[in-house]
Amino acid sequence: MAKLFHVSSEECSAGTAQTAGMTRLAALSGDSVGSRAIWMGETHVAPGVASGPHHHGESETGIYVVAGHPEFIYSDGGSELRVRTKPGDYIYIPPFVHHVESNEHSDEEAVVVIARTTQEAIVENLHEL
Repeated sequence: MAKLFHVSSEECSAGTAQTAGMTRLAALSGDSVGSRAIWMGETHVAPGVASGPHHHGESETGIYVVAGHPEFIYSDGGSELRVRTKPGDYIYIPPFVHHVESNEHSDEEAVVVIARTTQEAIVENLHEL
């Protein structure tokens, strides 16, 4: 019979794929709980900082904004678009969409919870958006 797993906040691990300007912490992963089709964790972006451009390969990403007002920046048809958020908002990022998580215009840390449709965090860091 399968069992439930409890991962306390102190057990979240920074030993996962990282992008400059942000810190990712893995909570539920193949390594931590033996998951096969989901990765879940959190991301922190300090005030006045933006992440480097990146994408998550074949993985779909669901984001829940816990704290702060992060902006998600992406390119559509050559135009740079910004999605401004607040606590309680959700963001969906389709596979291979290049984006930046920005907290440049805030004086408080941005914290989001992330769920991905792959067992591990796929992160492809890019030189530009």
